[in-house]
Amino acid sequence: MGVTARGAADRHTPVLAARITDLLAPALDHPGAVFLDGTLGMGGHTEAILTACPQTTVYGVDRDTDALHMAGERLASYGDRFRPVHSVYDEAVDALAELGVTAIDGALFDLGVSSLQLDETDRGFAYSVDAPLDMRMDQTTGQTAADVLNSYPAADLERILRVYGEERFARKIAGAIVRERDKEPFTDSARLVELLRRVIPAASQRTSGHPGKRTFQALRIEVNAELASWEAALPAAVDALAVGGRIAVLSYHSLEDRITKRALTAGATSTAPPDLPVELPEHAPYLKLLTRGGEQPSAEEIADNPRAASARLRAAERILPTNRGVRSRTKGLR
Repeated sequence: MGVTARGAADRHTPVLAARITDLLAPALDHPGAVFLDGTLGMGGHTEAILTACPQTTVYGVDRDTDALHMAGERLASYGDRFRPVHSVYDEAVDALAELGVTAIDGALFDLGVSSLQLDETDRGFAYSVDAPLDMRMDQTTGQTAADVLNSYPAADLERILRVYGEERFARKIAGAIVRERDKEPFTDSARLVELLRRVIPAASQRTSGHPGKRTFQALRIEVNAELASWEAALPAAVDALAVGGRIAVLSYHSLEDRITKRALTAGATSTAPPDLPVELPEHAPYLKLLTRGGEQPSAEEIADNPRAASARLRAAERILPTNRGVRSRTKGLR
C-alpha cells in the first residue's frame, strides 16, 4: 500500500478522542491495565489511549488487514504495548482469551465504516466514485455487495433497504434492481448510483442528500453482518470487563445506537420486582452509565471532521462482578 505511519495519522481524525480518553483513562491508570480497541481502524483512538495511559497494553482488533498494517506502522513506537489482532469484533473477546487475556479494563468500539475504507476508492464503500461493488471490511472472506444485489430476492432487498438503510423507497428500488440485473449483473457502483438517481423522486433527492447514501449503508451493513455482530459483541465485551472497567461506544446511525442504548441501560437498571422491600444482590445493576444519553461532537469538531456529524457516544462502567443478564461465557474471567 505504501502509506506511511504519518500518512495514516494525516488521513484519520478520530472522533471525540479527547472525551473518550477522559472517560476511559480512570480505568486504565494501573500497572498491567488491558484495553481492547475492538474497531482499530487507522489507530487514532488507540494512539490517544497509549499516550495518556502509559501503563496500558492495547489489543487492537480489526477484520481489515489493510487497517492492521497501517495502524501497526503508526503505532510502532509504542513497542509491545500495542498488539494487533485480526478478528471481527464479535469474536474479539474470544480472540483475546486465546492469547491468554481473560479480562479487560477498558474497551472502545467505533462502529460503522472507517476512514480508510471510505478513502480507498477500490473498496466500493463510497457512492461518490465508481468502484467494484465489494464493501467487505475483510476482503479475504464473505459475499460482496454485488453478490447481494445480483442474488437476493426482491423481498429481501426491500427488507434490508428499509430496515438497514431506513429507505422510504425501498420497494421501488428493489424492483428496479431486479429488473436491471436480469439484463446484466451489477458489478460497479456507478451503475447502481445511476439507477438510484432514476428511481428516487427528484424532490426527495433535493431534501435528503445523495440518493446513494441509504442504499450503500444498507448494503454495507448486510455484507458485513454489522448489526448481528454488534448485538453479539457488546454483551461479550461487557462480560469481559473487570469491576471498575469501562466501555465506550461510538455509533453513527440509529440502529447501532439503539442496540447500544438498550444493552447499557439494561445493565444499569435494577431487575428487582416493584413490590420487593429490599433489593437482592442478584437484582442490582452491574453497570453505571457515564454519559447522559448519546453525547454528540461539538460544532467545532464537526467543522474540523465532517464525518463526526452523526456520531453518538455512550459509555458505562462495570460496578459488579456478576454476569447476570450478560452473555453466558464458557471461559472464566478474573
